Amino acid sequence: MATQCGIIGLPNVGKSTLFNALTRAEAETANYPFCTVDPNTGIVMVPDERIDFLTALYKPKKTSASHMEFVDIAGLVAGASKGEGLGNQFLGHIRAVDALIHVVRCFDDPEIIHVNGEVNPKDDAELITTELILKDLDTVEKRLFKSGKKARSGDKDAKIEQDLMLRLKDTLSDGQCARTISVNEKEAPLIKELSLLTRKPMLYVGNVPEDDIVKGNSDSDILMALAQEEGAECIIISGKIESEIAALDDEEGAMFLEELGMKETGLARLIRAAYKLLGLMTFFTVGEDEVKGWTIHKNTPAVEAAGKIHSDISRGFIRAEVFHYQDLVTQGDAQGIKEKGLLRLEGKEYLVQDGDCMYFRFNV
Repeated sequence: MATQCGIIGLPNVGKSTLFNALTRAEAETANYPFCTVDPNTGIVMVPDERIDFLTALYKPKKTSASHMEFVDIAGLVAGASKGEGLGNQFLGHIRAVDALIHVVRCFDDPEIIHVNGEVNPKDDAELITTELILKDLDTVEKRLFKSGKKARSGDKDAKIEQDLMLRLKDTLSDGQCARTISVNEKEAPLIKELSLLTRKPMLYVGNVPEDDIVKGNSDSDILMALAQEEGAECIIISGKIESEIAALDDEEGAMFLEELGMKETGLARLIRAAYKLLGLMTFFTVGEDEVKGWTIHKNTPAVEAAGKIHSDISRGFIRAEVFHYQDLVTQGDAQGIKEKGLLRLEGKEYLVQDGDCMYFRFNV
């Protein structure tokens, strides 16, 4: 299954507009809460200038960039953790994704209804976080009840689980997210099994008006400060601008960006930030037939990376021929890599590095 980022936030903050621009899809957008009920999913290519260089060098028949999936999830409201506004359904959609893109409204527009009557980035962001915490607290308390009964009967594994649930309960009750908890080797599988909403990595996105895209505004400054306080990253974009750019061809889009004084789209920054948030990186397979970027997690062994291409390659793995993209840029071509001794043979346990170019030797 592809790695998924869920786009969350209050209703009418620009989630579907952002999703449409990301995927150039046509998810419904409208000026009323709960326009999006069923989640929309779209595959997005990860912007990577390395793909362009490799394509120009190898002139392959086909080029494929790394990709990830974004999911447009309906807006949450106060009381979502108790089922308000179809909250249970929408929180279930959040539980299914790997990371969260939290869109916060940083613009005033009397024609677009704000669900709470006025724009307040700090309150809006904290409302969503509170609902996620309350849902996690409910999950933890139910699990604590079960593990507590077993622990009292002398079950040592249940005692470990009980201790973890108590720590989680205290943390969540204090209004802190589950991602702030450190766990040991025995606790890690237990907390993963819970699929806690506030354990998922999160990135804030401040949606600002067109005129504020370069420097932001007082609302986005508040959101930036909140993100910094939480140790989270925050990206400032204008959903309106991104939608306009998405409707243009590449040349027109580049001209529009230049007029705005921007070097790249906000969406490009957002996609790369989401990629980083998930601890993902890219290795490449290169040749005349195809240049392709493959998405893996950091610290992935070569034998597992081979399995991304095909399970037979992983099963019959012998060695990997490896050189790094940056060495290819320095040397100019594959021949230069060989002459400088920069082509290496690596075994199963080799930890693949971001930018590695790899060819796998294997038995059928």
